[in-house]
Amino acid sequence: MTVYTTMDSPLGPLLLVGRESPTAQGGTALAALSLPGQKNGAVVQDGWREDPDAFREIAAQLRWYFEGRLTSFDIEYVPGGTDFRQRVWKALEDIPYGTTLSYGEITARIGAPRAAVRAVGTAIGANPLLVVRPCHRVIGANGALTGYAAGLERKRQLLDLESVPV
Repeated sequence: MTVYTTMDSPLGPLLLVGRESPTAQGGTALAALSLPGQKNGAVVQDGWREDPDAFREIAAQLRWYFEGRLTSFDIEYVPGGTDFRQRVWKALEDIPYGTTLSYGEITARIGAPRAAVRAVGTAIGANPLLVVRPCHRVIGANGALTGYAAGLERKRQLLDLESVPV
């Protein structure tokens, strides 16, 4: 069963979407975390059940992150994406709090040829788990802020929260 809730954040209201899971803390695996106006963000569907209690643990971790008290998440995710996207998304999860990598560095980390950098960017743009799978930590090779599905201002807010100079 797909469940959802919304919660306030410094970025605006977050839409949390998940599925019941007997192995997840709090009983819910996260399928999507979206912001209003986000490119390809999740939207509530018919048949989904609103259940704020199902996200109690996930919401607590997000609050602690936004308060600067949490630097990594311990959240079970609903599996998805192609093998290539999963490799890229795993590389995102390995970027430490307060640091950044370029698209080219992500490409190298997953063992893809340099020519795959655009495909890596596309996979990053398809990340359904903003904030918790930190695609905001990926920047251009010249250090510039580049694409973010929820907008560059929100990307800057997240990097500022993590004290990353950009």
